Amino acid sequence: MNSLIFRIVLLLSLVLGAAVVPAKEISEPAADFTLKSRQGENLRLENFRGQVVMLNFWASWCGPCRQEMPLMDDLYEQYKDLGFTVLAVNVDANREEAHRFLNRVPGSFPILYDPESRVSELYRVQAMPTTIMIDRNGTARFIHYGYNPG
Repeated sequence: MNSLIFRIVLLLSLVLGAAVVPAKEISEPAADFTLKSRQGENLRLENFRGQVVMLNFWASWCGPCRQEMPLMDDLYEQYKDLGFTVLAVNVDANREEAHRFLNRVPGSFPILYDPESRVSELYRVQAMPTTIMIDRNGTARFIHYGYNPG
């Protein structure tokens, strides 16, 4: 297994409380998608091939997402130079609600918008937040539902 993925999943297990609710190991191709980013450009998952991607689904009404966002930003800042990125997919129907959230809890990683929840349906998101780790080859390796403060 890729050493960077292992270290990040280990950190996630500590940060997200996965010792209580473990990340489920999976091995399936990550479904490709294109979503509008906060900066207004379209970002495609396929364009991040070669990087480890932490795909996180969140909503403005999700209390645990408020706690998790700064921790994800810390991970992103620590590992981005090693080929790691976070793609945070907001599922709010109203983008303004997401903007208000981000004004209070900013992140330096790409924020994407999925107002019709099409991408969250592709990934069978069952809880907020949901995090999927994708390896450099585009294979989804781990999924973690929810957030459990450490």
